[in-house]
Amino acid sequence: MPSILVSEVGPRDGLQSISSIMPLEAKKAWISAEAEAGVREIEVGSFVPAHILPQLADTAQVVAHARTIPGLTVAVLVPNRRGAADALAAGAHKLTLPLSVSETHSLRNLRRTHAQVIDEACAIAAMIRERPQGERPHFEGSLSTAFGCTLEGAIPDAQIARLAAELIDAGCDEVGLSDTTGYADPASVRRLIRLVRGAVGEERLTGIHLHNTRGLGLANALAALDCGLTTLDASLGGLGGCPFAPGASGNIVTEDLVFMLEAMGLPTGIDLDKLLGVRDILRTALPTEALYGFTPDAGLPLGFRQTERQAA
Repeated sequence: MPSILVSEVGPRDGLQSISSIMPLEAKKAWISAEAEAGVREIEVGSFVPAHILPQLADTAQVVAHARTIPGLTVAVLVPNRRGAADALAAGAHKLTLPLSVSETHSLRNLRRTHAQVIDEACAIAAMIRERPQGERPHFEGSLSTAFGCTLEGAIPDAQIARLAAELIDAGCDEVGLSDTTGYADPASVRRLIRLVRGAVGEERLTGIHLHNTRGLGLANALAALDCGLTTLDASLGGLGGCPFAPGASGNIVTEDLVFMLEAMGLPTGIDLDKLLGVRDILRTALPTEALYGFTPDAGLPLGFRQTERQAA
């Protein structure tokens, strides 16, 4: 199995940030095509009220489709215990609860204080423990705005470390770092990984969610890899951002990330040619939305050979 997991977040983070609403059948086709290309984990949606994010109102139906794909980890974002209950009923394999280390952003995004989000994490963990051992989804607490907040600025290290530890104490299986606002740079990525691992342990921090807002997305991904992280979020075509954080745009492009990893000899299990072909589904379903990526524009280099597709 490839050692680096590229987790596709476009069907959630990408779609929540645009005004267009992708038809359900197009979402299904997108997820199926990425899985066929070798993507092993996809965040397919978010269980939030439809009036807040109508783009994701059909998440339960998307989860039902994604669960029919062999070998695919079906991930979702849940903002609270109600969303988690819906995710559990739908059968998602992985639940991510965002906790903004900026309390101002937390109030804007979830309408909850830090203490209230930790209470939600405790309640969700209890709900998961009530299920049979083999039916318990993986539960991640995401440290959003960890590298800085457009509403509050820099966040004290002590606050980030404390909240990471509180998420684990509340019952999360792991925490993830999230550069919600695109403020990260390679040095800060290395520093925060050390900080959070010092608070929760090395095995409790394996993934990072990066944006390319200022062009540092891939540099930050490489810094995370150098520190031993093994899960990298990305969005096909670079769709995405956070609608509740002004100026937060641009997830790193899945196609560019996979090319970088494969060019370095780090197997992802993803067929680049097939992955590039998935963009056609987005172009057809979202004709007014811009798609980004240097690799799709330039094409693969002459003679380029991927590492052995271990997941095939």
